[in-house]
Amino acid sequence: MPILNLVLIEPQIPQNTGNIARTCAATGARLHLVGPMGFAIDDKKLKRAGLDYWHLLDITYYKNMAEFFEKNQDGKFFYFTTKGRHIHSDVQYPDNAYLVFGREDAGLPEELLLQNPDSCVRLPMIADARSLNLSNTVAIAAYEVLRQWNYPTLKWSGQLTKYKWED
Repeated sequence: MPILNLVLIEPQIPQNTGNIARTCAATGARLHLVGPMGFAIDDKKLKRAGLDYWHLLDITYYKNMAEFFEKNQDGKFFYFTTKGRHIHSDVQYPDNAYLVFGREDAGLPEELLLQNPDSCVRLPMIADARSLNLSNTVAIAAYEVLRQWNYPTLKWSGQLTKYKWED
């Protein structure tokens, strides 16, 4: 079964991280939180955004980027940035892909991007827009990968509460 890894480098806004945690819980993606973070992990805003999904999370914490990269040498990394030269939906994502996202206020370090130009991807947007919200970007990126993988292990249909679908 393919593994999707969502990586947040130095997240600063607890609500974004909580929303991303909920996306991970709903999709089965692994969440990697790389410090230093701009909030405590027990922040009420973080937990509130994730609601009652915390028990579904596969989450790992790292002190810094050096520790993260040292412990995760087995995957293929894709760096999501407004500075990317490749469109996110044009990339083929392999099993054990790591989608890496930077701080809400600064993005990923440019040195990291410069070292990995072929792995820098972006979501298209109008020229005057600085960026999308981080949690929205992560959700769009995660679902593009899952679409390419034909949504492994995800439920494909829902049920009405009071009624039944007609066949």
